[in-house]
Amino acid sequence: MSQVLNTPPPTAIPADDDLAALAARHGLTVSGARPSLPEYVRQLWARRHFISAFATAKLTAQYSQAKLGQVWQVMTPLLNAAVYYFIFGVLLGTKHGVPDYIPFLVTGVFIWTFTQSSIMAGTRAISGNLGLVRALHFPRAALPISFCLQQLQQLMFSMGALVVILLCFGVPVRVSWLLALPALLLQFSFNAGVSLVMARMGAKTPDIAQLMPFVLRTWMYVSGVMWSIDKLAKKDSLPHLVTVALESNPAAVYIDLMRFALIDSFHAHQLPHHVWALAIGWALVAGVGGFIYFWKAEETYGRG
Repeated sequence: MSQVLNTPPPTAIPADDDLAALAARHGLTVSGARPSLPEYVRQLWARRHFISAFATAKLTAQYSQAKLGQVWQVMTPLLNAAVYYFIFGVLLGTKHGVPDYIPFLVTGVFIWTFTQSSIMAGTRAISGNLGLVRALHFPRAALPISFCLQQLQQLMFSMGALVVILLCFGVPVRVSWLLALPALLLQFSFNAGVSLVMARMGAKTPDIAQLMPFVLRTWMYVSGVMWSIDKLAKKDSLPHLVTVALESNPAAVYIDLMRFALIDSFHAHQLPHHVWALAIGWALVAGVGGFIYFWKAEETYGRG
């Protein structure tokens, strides 16, 4: 005797479009979805106090285990400058023909260190803080920007030592020192943009952090930190294209602007043509471009 099984009719599976409409009707959104660019900027601005506090906390904790503490914020670039002076200035003779070579060198080292440290910290901003990224919801761009702000705060300590060095070597205080403020603002924008680019790349490929010291060291050697680009550019043996590339190098542009602002023996003819236009251009290209590049991968950070 056969038995008839009463099975319920198959339930229709809602289409993706129906599910999307249902979610929209009840105000549901995708978890971790990337906001629009204006909304992302608004969220980032709303967390500006967190960015500032995070940068200050990282700066305070950086040398908390050292006996000299915050003194190392000034001692580290000064010791680097002393080493570069001995190797490049004395042994290789790059100081010849460069007036006020020690202020010239120390300014270059301090300004270069700002860029170098910002980019290195930015490269590890996401990959080195995955616990924070996965635990809290906030615009991820806050991390690389806060690290750049930390390096700017550290530079302020170094600038105090730089002023003392300038005065000790007879460099007078001038109105042109005020030009250091817009130069630093443009450099910060450039550093933050490059840091955002490297933060996205480092989040996907953490091994990039191991490669960056070699890239940055090469960049330093061609940026006129220890030698005068203007003096080298006057040699007829150097191809014009190489000269333009050296003078347009963004790191060299910001270093030269600071030297022009602070050192009275560094004159306008030693600057590349349209130097302020170059500085603004690099700041805009790196700052805006880097921010958009980082924002496009916002929903991927901390996943996988």
